[in-house]
Amino acid sequence: MSLLLAVFIAVLQGVTELFPVSSLGHAVILPAIFGWGIDQRAPEFLPFLVVLHLGTAVALLAFFWRDWWTIAVGLLSRPSAERDASRHTLLMVVVATLPAVVLGFLFEHRLKDLFGVPLIAAGFLFVNGFLLFAGERLRRRQSESRTPGDLSRLGWRGALAIGLWQCTAFLPGISRSGATMVGGLLSGLNHRASAHFSFLIATPVILGAAILELPKLMRVGASSSMAEVSAIGGVAAGLTAYASIAFLMRYFGKHEFEALDPFAYYCWVAGGGAVIYLVVT
Repeated sequence: MSLLLAVFIAVLQGVTELFPVSSLGHAVILPAIFGWGIDQRAPEFLPFLVVLHLGTAVALLAFFWRDWWTIAVGLLSRPSAERDASRHTLLMVVVATLPAVVLGFLFEHRLKDLFGVPLIAAGFLFVNGFLLFAGERLRRRQSESRTPGDLSRLGWRGALAIGLWQCTAFLPGISRSGATMVGGLLSGLNHRASAHFSFLIATPVILGAAILELPKLMRVGASSSMAEVSAIGGVAAGLTAYASIAFLMRYFGKHEFEALDPFAYYCWVAGGGAVIYLVVT
């Protein structure tokens, strides 16, 4: 893999991992359309992916370090409203993470065959657009009876529902961040709070997935040239992910109505266009 292609993939991963447009879907579709000739089963490709995900996880930790610091301090501090709030946030993150851990363990191997099929990924990317679009319409109906709020109003049932929504991302083309944001909106959160919580629960999921691959990484190893390419890719993915988080938090803070619609339109165009291209060619 050339350095230029590695950096492009890293930037793509850093954007699509956090934007509600499915990083896995893009990773499967684009090489097939543009003929990049990437062997995703090659021994050196695994170390590269692990480093990219570590870069994204570091970006998430860096951007939300105050949240994690407040949570850590809250576990050790004396009883106070701030401590209760930080413990509540931690409990909601744990509850929302559990479904992905359990269902991922049970069904990961059964779903792996779908990961390398570009047509399936393109189809689910198209479906992802409907998920985002419908989520906004359902949220609008709910907001007529109750005003969306911040993380303080999220209960364990809502957190569990968000966690179950997150599991839909096991299908290539369905966005993890998009699904969890929709779940947050339907659980009574506003757009900014939904994005905030989505990124908080993404940290243990992405970091945990990378750590689980480390034993395989140690067995596979990598050449010195590939290690250098992976390191550069990891930095590129991390910087891109950080910029993506900053943009999205600002965007969702300013757009409370139909904020997911532009991403839905993109998924329809990109997913539908990819389906047509893959069927015709």
